[in-house]
Amino acid sequence: QGKFTLLRDTRTDGSFLVHHFLSFYLRAGCKVCFVALLQSFSHYNIVAQKLGVNLTAAKERGQLVFLEGLKSCLDLLFGEEEEQSGQPSPLQFISESASNLKALFDFVRTSLTPAGSDSWKGPVLLVDDLSVLLSLGATPVAVLDFIHYCRVAVCSQLKGNIVVLVHSNEDSEDEENELVVNSLCHHSDLILWVEGLATGFCKDVHGQIKIIRRVSLELTAEHDHVQIYQYKIQDKNVTFFARGLSAAVL
Repeated sequence: QGKFTLLRDTRTDGSFLVHHFLSFYLRAGCKVCFVALLQSFSHYNIVAQKLGVNLTAAKERGQLVFLEGLKSCLDLLFGEEEEQSGQPSPLQFISESASNLKALFDFVRTSLTPAGSDSWKGPVLLVDDLSVLLSLGATPVAVLDFIHYCRVAVCSQLKGNIVVLVHSNEDSEDEENELVVNSLCHHSDLILWVEGLATGFCKDVHGQIKIIRRVSLELTAEHDHVQIYQYKIQDKNVTFFARGLSAAVL
């Protein structure tokens, strides 16, 4: 509880980790607020069904609060957004001159603050993917402020967890995105860094994952614990193995 997990991908697609955490927390009985900026609800629902979770049922019973970013953006841009119960759209900053993510934070806090009848185990904020906010016009400072306030509200006050996906590329000229990624790395309790193979594409090894446990955050003299595995994504699960020990190689 109270942990901030950063999912980082470079030269590959790390969205399989988002699907894992979404199904994992729903099965564990947690209240989940999913800020989905990259794909539609039907996309996540189809993948979740393969993993044995029904997102539609989770929404109906109040366990899952789903923000469909693609739809909200279009509604805002074309003026079709209807204010629900007098509240502005969570992505209101798109149509305003000020890069202010307060409406998005208010949406997250309201979604995860437990009501009297709630019996969920703990609140979880899941964001896929944070880099999209920069593409929509938010400044790096506004994005980092948003994450900071979410950490205070979700991790510190509500004793919940936050899982955030960001795309990164060391060779990229997108300085704003790299600033956000590097800042988040310094504040994360756990980093799952998925990378494409340096040698190129391989049908039996899809990439490698670096698991970094930030022991240094606890102000001890120890170094961070780093483990590196390679993986292969299958239809309903992912196989992990030590580097060079793929079944195809052995």
